[in-house]
Amino acid sequence: MNNFSVHAKLVLVAAIWGLGWPAGRVVASEVEPITAAWIRYVMVVVLFLAFLKWSDQWTLPSKHQWKQVGWIGLYSTFFYQVLFMHGMGYTAAGDASLMITFNPLFTAFLAVLFLDERMSWRLLTGLALAFAGVAVLFVASPNTDIPTLDRWIGNAFIAGSALAWAASTIIMKRVMTEVPEDAREPLSPLHLTVWSSVVGLAILTPWAGVESLHAGWSTPGFYAWIGIVFLAVFSTVLSYVWFANGIRTIGAGPAAFYVYLVPPFGILGGWLLLDEQLGPSLLVAFSLIVGGVILAQSKQKDTGQAS
Repeated sequence: MNNFSVHAKLVLVAAIWGLGWPAGRVVASEVEPITAAWIRYVMVVVLFLAFLKWSDQWTLPSKHQWKQVGWIGLYSTFFYQVLFMHGMGYTAAGDASLMITFNPLFTAFLAVLFLDERMSWRLLTGLALAFAGVAVLFVASPNTDIPTLDRWIGNAFIAGSALAWAASTIIMKRVMTEVPEDAREPLSPLHLTVWSSVVGLAILTPWAGVESLHAGWSTPGFYAWIGIVFLAVFSTVLSYVWFANGIRTIGAGPAAFYVYLVPPFGILGGWLLLDEQLGPSLLVAFSLIVGGVILAQSKQKDTGQAS
């Protein structure tokens, strides 16, 4: 197979992202949510900055680009991480890994509102299918050991994190295609990710301090530390680098296919590591949500846009 190593790495990326859900569940059970996100992103920022230096890609945004990066950091790091960690404190890892697949649907819908893309019957039907899948997840999740209201609250938080990430994606699309007067070229996805992580950490820091004053400093236990390190080193830094390399090598469309493997890995990870339950309702929800996403994204073939 051509580019076998790239495809193998993308499968590993899907597995790592899937296992990030049970890791998040473990961390959320021991550490306050904003504190956990803050510790994670201290590691992420240090590693990302070291990577820029090591790979000789050190480039600072211009003054105008810093403003754009600030908005991306607010949504992709602060809001996403806070909602993610709150959600994992309530719901099952398998349920959450299905909820996050709403990300591309939210992105497509926001693109209609803010990027003047055309609403289509595929997007509307895809949204309807995905919401049907979520309804199955809310009503018939096999993880009945978690109180129903807790699961609903957690799933709502995860949906909010997907919406936050979608908002950051819309901003990134604009930033990557526009060159402000005080810059020579648009920022690359790598630089946007690194510098928005820096901004996001700066926003997280005072909130983590307030949380610690209110609830006390949460010292992670052994397994929580393993979860935080896994989320920072593998689920964020290493996976992003490998996924970006996959996009450069085989294209955005083929690379995006591997994202659909994340929920199965998340569900299996929750079953193996946390004794979560398996059931046909998860398969039904997965089929409806992913089917809706695929149908909604198929509109891009008609417009010639990359997926």
